[in-house]
Amino acid sequence: MHKKIPNIFTFISTFKKEEILNLNKNIGIIFRNYQNKLNINEILKLKQFCRSDNRKVYLANNIKLAISLSLDGIYIPAFNKNILLKKFRTRKNFLILGSAHNAQEIHEKEKQGIEVIFLSPLFKTKKYKDKLGITKFNILSRLTKKKVIALGGINKKNINMLKIANAYGFSGISFFFNNNQK
Repeated sequence: MHKKIPNIFTFISTFKKEEILNLNKNIGIIFRNYQNKLNINEILKLKQFCRSDNRKVYLANNIKLAISLSLDGIYIPAFNKNILLKKFRTRKNFLILGSAHNAQEIHEKEKQGIEVIFLSPLFKTKKYKDKLGITKFNILSRLTKKKVIALGGINKKNINMLKIANAYGFSGISFFFNNNQK
């Protein structure tokens, strides 16, 4: 089993050392950039910085690259339905994360070998107007024995509601970078 699975994650699309330094060291960093071609040099710089600063770094949607660069793991988005992920040999502490929006996707992620499921959106976001809400989130999170991370719409006003959510932790983007919170 893994030594330590972070219970807080954030997503970044570019490596900005100053932004990462403002984050708590226990926050897992997921590099996700679907708009541009992956820049391997940027990912290597991120990896080197995170290793030297004792941080965990994960790559979104590219398991071959994550393995070859010896990253801490991979994040598989909900739209990736490829169940051939189990064929890849990974090292002992390689963590496979994945996101889901409903019961069917939770079961798909389990078949993919996901160890931590990001269930979203917990609250309303710009991209998703239909939120799960605490009740539906708790029902869905009980469908799996995997660790569940709350994702989506988490902000300063509703962060306290996570106490009643059946979640191992939470993840966000704007929560960390728009509020300048340590």
